[in-house]
Amino acid sequence: MELSSKIAMLYDKDSSAAYKSLQELEMISNTEDTLYPYFDEFLDMLGNGKYLIRVRGFRLLCKQAKWDTENKIDREIDTVLQAVDDEKPTAVRQKLKAMEDVARYKKALRGKIKNKALSIHDLPFKDTMHSLIQKDVQSLLQVMENE
Repeated sequence: MELSSKIAMLYDKDSSAAYKSLQELEMISNTEDTLYPYFDEFLDMLGNGKYLIRVRGFRLLCKQAKWDTENKIDREIDTVLQAVDDEKPTAVRQKLKAMEDVARYKKALRGKIKNKALSIHDLPFKDTMHSLIQKDVQSLLQVMENE
């Protein structure tokens, strides 16, 4: 299946097929820059009404940090960080994990990332989610400290 078909699959109602496509695209992004030209599409996905599509776009956008020779993430960092604030706690958790890629490859953005991570405790989630989200925040902060 070609890349454009895999990307189109991210919008599929079949969440299993969409997730499989996401995983394949993430694997590609780990080793090559062939998805970098789709950066703007991933950025557009952050504003989608469906949280799963927002998360998929966010994860793939963050994977492009390794290949971001044009500093697109640097220019869009405020939009990217704002997208971490999601109504769904599972989305916030996935986005915090995905931000680790940005933190690894975009050292100049670490201050903004750290500030965002430290402000996450203000989100209105059930108490059961707070400790999980705080673990994700600590993991992100640790990536920045160790690299």
